[in-house]
Amino acid sequence: MGLTSTKVLVLTVVIAVLFFAATIWLWPRLSGRTWRAVLGRVGMLLVTQLALFAAVGLAANKSFLFYGSWADLFGQEEELGVVVDHASGPGRHAQLIGTRTMDVPGGNKPSVGGQIHEVRIEGVKSKIVSPAFVYLPPEYFQPQYAKKNFPATVVLTGYPGTAMNLIKGLRYPQTALMQARAGKAQPMIMVMMRPTVAPPRDTECVDIPKGPQTETFFADDLPRAVSGAYRVGTKPRNWGFMGNSTGGYCAVKIAMAHPDKFAAGAGLSAYYKAAEDATTGDLFGGDPKLKQRANLLWALDNLPAPKTSLLVTTSEKGEDNKKPTAQFISKVKPPTQVSSITLNSGGHNFNTWKREIPAVVEWMSKKLTP
Repeated sequence: MGLTSTKVLVLTVVIAVLFFAATIWLWPRLSGRTWRAVLGRVGMLLVTQLALFAAVGLAANKSFLFYGSWADLFGQEEELGVVVDHASGPGRHAQLIGTRTMDVPGGNKPSVGGQIHEVRIEGVKSKIVSPAFVYLPPEYFQPQYAKKNFPATVVLTGYPGTAMNLIKGLRYPQTALMQARAGKAQPMIMVMMRPTVAPPRDTECVDIPKGPQTETFFADDLPRAVSGAYRVGTKPRNWGFMGNSTGGYCAVKIAMAHPDKFAAGAGLSAYYKAAEDATTGDLFGGDPKLKQRANLLWALDNLPAPKTSLLVTTSEKGEDNKKPTAQFISKVKPPTQVSSITLNSGGHNFNTWKREIPAVVEWMSKKLTP
């Protein structure tokens, strides 16, 4: 029985209830002061609490799908993602704050391990100011590449994650470096951020009427600022967008809505319409057209197909986006191209995304040119 199985959850709840009832029933017999009675009481309390915690944990996991299987829970799931292609019908506004060495062998030398810049992005059109990390590959610092431009990819976390998770938790720069060293990807620059550029509000990467112009920031201000500060081109073929969860939704949506800025978008465990809850507030000001545009399935059915490449990921077990992902793929029409990664099992968590990132980086590399 799987980790997310209803039978497992029901069985665990029943066991917890039985242990609780047994504790109540046997407590009078264990009321003495002998060491056996004391150990009996401690044992009954411990077992009952463990059973209750297990039931609560399984219920929470089934609801939020943090882990898709027992192997996923214990970190034993090692299957790597495989991309499957599907046929388908400059101003300078990136202020350097500091630098970080790469957590790889030779990382103390930029020409060997690359380097991470901590920057402050100033949005000319959106008026949004947000921090970011910019990964520069080792080739960026090597003399023979001194006049060479590099492709760049925006990488977003989920909400309300921090950009540091992309470096320490998901290890995007390290993966990009390893894939390039293995000859599976070209050296590329990564601009790593969280989608929350107007904290604490979850803006879902949309331009909110009379509110933060988040889509404008990511689609226009960010590429302009980075291209003005680093050796990155300004054409769509120079830029990609990827992310996980909320960041995945943003990546796919912005690549679809702005093919004049991004050649490709990859969504890891993405959803396909903007969330609306207490963290987002009113995103659309009551405008049904804005709400429809933020629904990617509606956009595929009703708007002209953009000339861009898309990659979406899901799992056979453990993720709740399997059905909408299949719907998304089926709705894509030329000239849009779509690819996918489907793991056998995997929840909405770092372990799942780390198994997909190497293939996503390789896929993105093929879609971009310097």
